[in-house]
Amino acid sequence: MTDQAPTAYAGPERVLSGVQPTGDLHLGNYLGALVKFARLQHEIDTFIFVADLHAITAWQEPSKLKHQVREIAAAYLATGLDPKVATIFAQSAVPEHAELAWVFNCVARLGWLDRMTQFKDKAGKHKERESVGLYTYPVLQAADILAYKATKVPVGEDQRQHLELTRDIAQKFNNDFNAPGFFPLPDALTQGPGARIMSLRDGTAKMSKSDPSDNSRINLTDDADAIAQKVRKARTDPEPLPETMEGLADRAEARNLVGIYAALAGVTEARVLAEFAGQGFGAFKPKLADLAVSVMGPIGGEMRRLLADPAEIDRILTDGAQRARALAAPTVAEVKKLVGFWAG
Repeated sequence: MTDQAPTAYAGPERVLSGVQPTGDLHLGNYLGALVKFARLQHEIDTFIFVADLHAITAWQEPSKLKHQVREIAAAYLATGLDPKVATIFAQSAVPEHAELAWVFNCVARLGWLDRMTQFKDKAGKHKERESVGLYTYPVLQAADILAYKATKVPVGEDQRQHLELTRDIAQKFNNDFNAPGFFPLPDALTQGPGARIMSLRDGTAKMSKSDPSDNSRINLTDDADAIAQKVRKARTDPEPLPETMEGLADRAEARNLVGIYAALAGVTEARVLAEFAGQGFGAFKPKLADLAVSVMGPIGGEMRRLLADPAEIDRILTDGAQRARALAAPTVAEVKKLVGFWAG
C-alpha cells in the first residue's frame, strides 16, 4: 500500500497462531494445524492462543464459552503442545490484543477492509446486520500477530488475504510513526501435507466443525467406535484404487481418503497407492479405520482426562497469559509512546 521500501526487522523469529472456541475440533484441524503446532514449538519460539475475542463476532452462549476455551486448550495439550515450551493462553486474558487493535483500526484504511473477501462470504447479502467486529476481524488478527512481533504465521489459503493486510498495517504504522523496522512484516508458514482435509460425506467440501452432519468429520473427542464407524460410512465410489495420483483426478472422495491415510501414517500419497493399488474400499477402509483409531483415539482419551480437571487447564492458561503479557505489554507501551498517548 506504500511505495516506501520496508526496513528489515531485526528481532527474533517467532510464530503465532490460534483457534476459535466454536464447535468441535476435528481431524482436519489436527492434521492441518495442531500436529504442526506441536512440531513448531521445538523449532521456533511459539505462541498459541484460544481466539475467544474473535469467537464473539458471532453469538456465543456465555455460559458455554469458558468451557469451549478449555476444550481448545485441552486439544492443544492432547496433541502435543507442551506449556513449558510453547506459550498457550486465552486471547481475552491479554488485553493488549484489543488495545493494539484500536490503534490499528486507526492505521488501516476502509478500502483495505472493503476488499476482504471473507467478510463478503460470511455476511452474504445481509452485511448491514453483521457485527462491526466481524468487519474489523482482520485488524484484530493483525494485533494478535504484531503484539508479539511474530514473524511467521501458519495460514490456510482462506487467511492469506488477512496476513497481507497485517503486513500492510505493520508497514504503514512503521512509516506513519517514523519507526522503521519496529513491526516485522510477517510471512506465511506453508501448511504442507494434510493441510486441507475434506468432508467424509462430500469430497469437494472442506471438513468443517460447522457442518450439520456429525458423520462428515472425525471429532477429536470421538471414541474408537465412533471413529471406525465414520470411516466405514465415508462416501466413496465403486472403483478400485489406482496405481498413480493421476487416476484420482476426478475421484474427490477417494482422493480425500488416500490423503487422510497418508497424513496419518506420515507417508506420501504415492506410497499409499503403491500399497493398495487395485484394491477396493472394502479392503482399504478397515485399514484406514484401524490407523485413524490408533492415532486419534489416544487424543480423545487425553482430552477427556484433561477436561475432567478444569483447574489444571485454567492454571496452564493463566501461566500462559502471564508469559504472553510479559512480551505484549512492552510492545504496546512502546506503541503508545510512538503514537503520542498521554502516559500520566
